[in-house]
Amino acid sequence: MPSLSRRNLIRSTAALAATCALPMPAWARGASLTHAKNGFGEVSGEGIQLAIGDHHFTTGGRSGHAVAVNGTVPGPLLRLREGQNARIHVTNNLDVDSSIHWHGLLVPFEFDGVPGVSFPGIGPGERFTYEFPIRQTGTYWWHSHSGLQEQAGHYGPIIVESAEPDPRYDRDYVVLLSEFTPMHPHEIMRKLKVGEHYFQRQMQTATEGDMSGEMRRMWGKMRMNPRDISDVTGTTYTFLINGHGPQDDLQLAFNPGERVRLRVINGSAMTFFNVRLPGMPMTVIAADGQDVDPVEVDEFQIGVAETYDVIVTPPDGSHAIVAEAMDRSGMGVASLTSHEGHRATPPPLREIPTLSMVDMGMMDHSGMAGMEGAEAMSGGMDHAMRDKSLVPEDVKVGPGVDMIAPMPMDRMNFPGLGLDEVPHRVLRYTDLKAKRMNPHRSVDREMEIHLTGNMERYMWSFDGKKFTAVTDEPIRFGYDERVRVKLVNDTMMAHPIHLHGHFFELVNGADHMHQPLKHTVIVQPGGTATFDLTANEPGDWAFHCHLLYHMHAGMMQVVTVRPFPAGDGA
Repeated sequence: MPSLSRRNLIRSTAALAATCALPMPAWARGASLTHAKNGFGEVSGEGIQLAIGDHHFTTGGRSGHAVAVNGTVPGPLLRLREGQNARIHVTNNLDVDSSIHWHGLLVPFEFDGVPGVSFPGIGPGERFTYEFPIRQTGTYWWHSHSGLQEQAGHYGPIIVESAEPDPRYDRDYVVLLSEFTPMHPHEIMRKLKVGEHYFQRQMQTATEGDMSGEMRRMWGKMRMNPRDISDVTGTTYTFLINGHGPQDDLQLAFNPGERVRLRVINGSAMTFFNVRLPGMPMTVIAADGQDVDPVEVDEFQIGVAETYDVIVTPPDGSHAIVAEAMDRSGMGVASLTSHEGHRATPPPLREIPTLSMVDMGMMDHSGMAGMEGAEAMSGGMDHAMRDKSLVPEDVKVGPGVDMIAPMPMDRMNFPGLGLDEVPHRVLRYTDLKAKRMNPHRSVDREMEIHLTGNMERYMWSFDGKKFTAVTDEPIRFGYDERVRVKLVNDTMMAHPIHLHGHFFELVNGADHMHQPLKHTVIVQPGGTATFDLTANEPGDWAFHCHLLYHMHAGMMQVVTVRPFPAGDGA
């Protein structure tokens, strides 16, 4: 029934797409982009017009093709208001299908914007109208869910304002992190399939570091390097803040004494960023758009698709906003300044982090190896990393799975690669506590999902099954069912896992009525992450790793929530 309902949905929603296009402006035919002052324009109101087109984009010394919306990369800021009814008309001026997904917004599933799951997509020259009520407040973003267009610039920020004014800040900025490369995204995917180390220029040599010969042999058996942290790096990417590269001198103004809210969005395709304003504390007030009890930190790691809102009170002067790539291959930079024209000096890149035995899932935080880890370190590592007995029977172990972490553990308290030994305060998931009380609900059932892959062949999956193999076997939840989901990362890369259409509660040590709400969670290498989900949004929803090329390579499934409540149709 779910697959039949999905086909019926696609047929019915196809009728909503108009066959005529809006007039095509000059910039939609490939004109060169000019930067808006803060990176993007702004649209609001009951009827919003968005147009997707081919463009040429330049930042620093890199120049190439881009997919822009309303003439900018990033596209415009959508400013919405709690309680309004949003009507967004999207015209596709590309020669290929496109789409927009409203990341983090609670919408009817037929307007979620995932081709083949919730609607058929927007064909070339077509216009599609999204219409949905705004049921929340906070910081979110939008992006294409078609092909690899997100990498090429098809994304932008969303602010949903509360019906009541917020007294916590005096000035408000979006800080949208992303990347630009002149290389076509399909060429990036091809190079990753040919050799997953193609973009690496920081690999550890045979004589570098302090590893023993036995440890080097272990890494060799896994066909991995302990610096294999990011698939695509600063050798190809220019890291952007609001569409501006480090050489573009983006400046955000403030007056001394003002409380400034920074809405940090990771809208990148593949990059985890470590965010800080050197020497300045930040107070985290929201995660993924949802309010949390204030937490003062000096730095935080933000995974692809996550958002954090922070408040800073900068002293007079110019202060660097630094978004350093997790693999330290580059950074995005902007200036928060009280003196127009003054540019803050960013810090140098820090030392490259390396993966550890904990990241292999072979050792706990105390440094003690379990039985499987001990077997692995004593010479059976190759067997232990591929032993089917370590995973449930429904996890398919074949050519797409080249490692199984012997002893994965809860890593909610891990701040992110390269940040566990810095001398200042770093945000951890265990620091987050929901500001509002969650309804008390006991768990109806529990399930476990394994994140699997073969790095050498660049194959990624859930439970050893690629998306193409599970389209008729969705993950099923009963409507209003409460399920505890444990994600087990059997790989040695961090994965930001996103569930469409819902917020879930992180099981992070907070009491069950204050577990923080999120729509995306980083599952650390060789680790686990657990969340409680109340499946109260009926329909078919995408569930995937938000590293774009991992999703494209197969790490995605469909979540089906049935039956529909009375009054709704399947």
